[in-house]
Amino acid sequence: MYKKEWIEEVEGLKNKGVLAFDIGASSGRAVLGLFDQGSIRLKEIHRFQNTPVEVRGVLYWDILSLFHEIKNGIRMAQSEGTIVSLGIDTWGLDFGLLDKQGRLLENPIHYRDSRTGGMKEAGDGLLGNSVSLYKTTGIQFLENNTVYQLLSLVLERPDFLDNAETLLMIPDLLEYMLTNNIHAEYSAAMTTQLVNTHTGMWSERILDKLGIPARLFPPIIPSGSIAGKLSPMVQKELGVDEITVMAVASHDSQSAVLAVPAGEKEFIFISCGTWSFIGTELDAPVISRKAELYNMTNERGYKEKVTFATNITGLWVLQECRRQWEKEGSCFSYEQLEEMGTKAVSAGCFIDTDHECFTGVGDMPENVREYCARTNQSVPGTPGEFIRCIYESLAMKYRLAIERISECTGNHYSCIYVVGGGSKSGLLCQLTADICKTRVISGPAEATAMGNVLLQLMASKEIKDIEEGRAIIRNTQDVRIFEPDTLKDWELEYKKFIQTMPA
Repeated sequence: MYKKEWIEEVEGLKNKGVLAFDIGASSGRAVLGLFDQGSIRLKEIHRFQNTPVEVRGVLYWDILSLFHEIKNGIRMAQSEGTIVSLGIDTWGLDFGLLDKQGRLLENPIHYRDSRTGGMKEAGDGLLGNSVSLYKTTGIQFLENNTVYQLLSLVLERPDFLDNAETLLMIPDLLEYMLTNNIHAEYSAAMTTQLVNTHTGMWSERILDKLGIPARLFPPIIPSGSIAGKLSPMVQKELGVDEITVMAVASHDSQSAVLAVPAGEKEFIFISCGTWSFIGTELDAPVISRKAELYNMTNERGYKEKVTFATNITGLWVLQECRRQWEKEGSCFSYEQLEEMGTKAVSAGCFIDTDHECFTGVGDMPENVREYCARTNQSVPGTPGEFIRCIYESLAMKYRLAIERISECTGNHYSCIYVVGGGSKSGLLCQLTADICKTRVISGPAEATAMGNVLLQLMASKEIKDIEEGRAIIRNTQDVRIFEPDTLKDWELEYKKFIQTMPA
């Protein structure tokens, strides 16, 4: 089921462009990538909202709206010149189901929907001692993982599942809408917690034990493969010529890792957005008792490299605070919030951003206040104090994650690379350097789109390999360096933070 022969080359660019669709949990954009005089240039040509829709208590993704915006992005890109290829990266975990005629059965359901409640315990009961989900897949346990979403269908909607013929992860589903081709790109498939990390194939044993139909799962293809060409119907509708559709590292975290501008072999990165993805790049997975205890993940992406990492809730808490303040009539830009946080004095209170009270939507400032009060800490009052609380807590979580990664790998890391939207926050980067007592190099902020473009440029042979690509990013993109401030000792605060963590 692992078809290496899908790997092909894209026609050389010769002053042509590639198009990256980078779609996150709240918004998406179309980014034009050009390789000129040894530098990768990105140009955002279209931005759109990704707003979930709740219907009768179920939270859905509006996949048809996303597909509509992708088509708009292709139209706009074509007006910029000839587009040789395009690639789509999105969040992981979520999927759509097709019937036997290839029709979408329903809009994909959001990973924050409540349907996975209690499914981990149900899965443990079905697997028993005969199958270890972690030893087989190496993937971090999250209650909203694909395996538990599917188990909820097995247990609660078996008739619906009987009508399904094919499962496609979100980027694979959007590529199917463009090309009519069906496949499962490797990095997106890994997020399901259903791929055997040792074989690179779907784990039939896990599927059988959980009662999930094996027929749903299409062949897995490597990151960087050709997904197909725009279908004649889509070409006609958009009035465009044939364009190659690439199955890039379509899990957005894996695209971001490609753009980490590291020169050394052993490095730590933080891809900071709605989620924070913290890890290192290895040649083989680390599947040990300690790694399982720390809930580390072993994802694979381009060239089957292993990203040994952990997912934690990132800027989601900040985003939801900002949304609540807007509802209350106070509209702050992120730049204003950054300034408020920089000027504010630390309230000396910390939160565990992964606590269940911070994972959903709602009145996030009130959730922060309640958490701090419940853990006998001071309670933030002003928006600036909230920003300090959130950022200091994130930096503490980063330190804890990095210490655990070092413990599992036996490696010491002298530098932290921060990429993604969070790299634009000088306050967060400086706090990370101070609390982790390690130099921080921040940028590029557009790491996910950059990695998407980079993989397409490698397919076109404009760039030889990932080492050359990272060197180009390192030498031509704007990066900032933050040295740890030794004037303040954060050790007592770090111990306090650890004490506030749930047992």
